[in-house]
Amino acid sequence: MSLPDPKRWKALALLCAAQFIVILDTSIIGVALPAIQADLGFTDEGLSWIFNAYVIAFGGLLLLGGKLADVFGARRIFLWGFGILTAASAVAGLAGSPDVLLSGRALQGVGAALIAPAALTILMRLFGGQPAELRKAFGFWGASAAAGGTAGVFLGGVITEWMSWSWTFLINLPLGLAVLSAGPLALRAIRGTKGKIGLIDSGLVTGAIVAAVYAIVTGEHVGWLVPQTLGLLGLAAVLLVTFLGLQAASKQPLLPLRIFRAPGLAAGNLVMAFLGAAWIPLWFFMNLYLQNVLNLSAFGSGLALLPMTLVIMVMMVRLTGPLIGRFGVKPVLVMGLVALAVSLVLFSTLPAEGTLLANVLPVSLLAAVGMSLAYIPATMIGMGGAAPQDTGLASGLINTTYQVGSALGLAVMVSLSASMGGEPEAVLAGYRMAFLGAAVVAALAALTALVLVRGQPTASDVPVG
Repeated sequence: MSLPDPKRWKALALLCAAQFIVILDTSIIGVALPAIQADLGFTDEGLSWIFNAYVIAFGGLLLLGGKLADVFGARRIFLWGFGILTAASAVAGLAGSPDVLLSGRALQGVGAALIAPAALTILMRLFGGQPAELRKAFGFWGASAAAGGTAGVFLGGVITEWMSWSWTFLINLPLGLAVLSAGPLALRAIRGTKGKIGLIDSGLVTGAIVAAVYAIVTGEHVGWLVPQTLGLLGLAAVLLVTFLGLQAASKQPLLPLRIFRAPGLAAGNLVMAFLGAAWIPLWFFMNLYLQNVLNLSAFGSGLALLPMTLVIMVMMVRLTGPLIGRFGVKPVLVMGLVALAVSLVLFSTLPAEGTLLANVLPVSLLAAVGMSLAYIPATMIGMGGAAPQDTGLASGLINTTYQVGSALGLAVMVSLSASMGGEPEAVLAGYRMAFLGAAVVAALAALTALVLVRGQPTASDVPVG
């Protein structure tokens, strides 16, 4: 048995910084959208694609990113990803037209799709042989994701209010260059394996995701039973079925279907998709409630989200791992999902004359507890049974399901909210409906975990490279 890497904790710090940056890029542009629209002339529909272009490229190419990490080596793909992300951030930050900005955002997603699975693969290789250390490492990993999400909202408010929207993208330049400088020193090279890349396969699954998300995003405006929406959903289904057929017939598939025989992998990925579909709408509509109903500024809204982040960071680093070690992955996962569902039900009763301290803060902390308990176990279950040579693929898959679940969940909840009407008195009713819809998804996630997750897997079940 090989000795642990003496640089593993320094490497983990760099990996957590990478996770922070990737999630930061998802959330930082939210409060800057009105300023971007005013400067570049986006339509209301086109504005939503500043978020969707990133998430679709990210989620659609994660499987390819995981495969590339397995074939060419995780450290190499990690650094390639940061090179692309840094360059793309410069393109987006200096954009003078909607097309250039959307191109930059999509390229940011491409870079993130290389970074995320490669980083998780490296983490598994560094700590896979030490269950206690792995739980702790996952705690830091999850905390960095939570910090990136809320820091994005906070920094987006600060930058938009006192600087320029361009810096919501340009902030990545110094961060990316720092990672590119430290990466070769902190990360040990991981030898790749032989295999086919699968560009056609990747194109099919990405096309399916794009068609499905576009159909849901535009369905509320053009109608659900019209040829455009039905045609796009049908196209998504055809592309997905074709992709799965190719995987079954190929000798070197992008997604070997045998991987789903790994214990817990299918259940873990399904739970992770539900988790993304519940958590992102919670964060999105809570931010809208703070600004549009409680009339907080963008900066004030960011400050209001900081307690959630602190709870998530402390729990993931200090408590979730020990709880998993004592009770097992499944009980902690189910407990977290139930807490998340309860918090969303409580959010669905938010009053028009509410206050931050009485109506938002206590429930948001319950939601943070739920996320803290659910995210790490779902990741461990989704990756725990994969063979060592498939860790990049498994990490790409678990990231894909979370990102696709996030995109589809947000699209559905936005449609539910919009269905209540656009009048001022209907806005809060729309938020409540979205929270209730997300609560149903969280409850489905808990039921899925309760029924489909077998046994009591622990961190010792993860693959060792």
